[in-house]
Amino acid sequence: MSTGHFQEFEDEYLETMYEFYEKDPNLRVRTGSLAESLKISPASATEMVQRLASKGFLDYIPYKGSSLTAKGLEHGKMMKRRHRLAEVLLEHLPFDGNQHETACRLEHAIDDDLDVALSVYLGNPELDPSGRDIPDIRTELSERLKSKSIGIRKMSDMNRGESGKVSFISLSHEEIEIISQLGLEVGSEIFFDGEFKLQSTNRILKIDESLSSNIVLHLLN
Repeated sequence: MSTGHFQEFEDEYLETMYEFYEKDPNLRVRTGSLAESLKISPASATEMVQRLASKGFLDYIPYKGSSLTAKGLEHGKMMKRRHRLAEVLLEHLPFDGNQHETACRLEHAIDDDLDVALSVYLGNPELDPSGRDIPDIRTELSERLKSKSIGIRKMSDMNRGESGKVSFISLSHEEIEIISQLGLEVGSEIFFDGEFKLQSTNRILKIDESLSSNIVLHLLN
């Protein structure tokens, strides 16, 4: 695709088309509906739809609307994945701004390398903070993600005899407060022998799977 701000406009159109696709994969989106969703004029939407169709991203039929081609689906899905990864990241920073708008800006700065790195760091989350599915990483990046994820484990997936250091906690601020009262925080070393224990104090951690599945560790053995 082209570069600079115009590429970002194209990205936004394809990402929005992917949102319609999530609701109904067989839907042909009318240009007026697309314009309303993007808060732009129908004329601007028509011009961009025709441009994206000429590049092979959309199948456009005048007066009937558009649908994503395989090429457009892949790109729209990628942009939505990066947006939702950015929202997961922002959720766990001391960030007081508009999370959605900031994620919209960040997604354009995420390339393949950062997509893989964020996925590993965040424990390859499946849901964004609103509970929406995070699309799978592109097929050609899946092996890189798998390789980079070696030694990374969700606390809930620890095997008996394994120990690990907490690297990321993907929980709400209220839930983080709860587990911090147990002495569990980023940097804590955990041992699993049928029960989760803090290495430093041998304290048994009684936490349910809904919490432990959102705590990411680097294995130490």
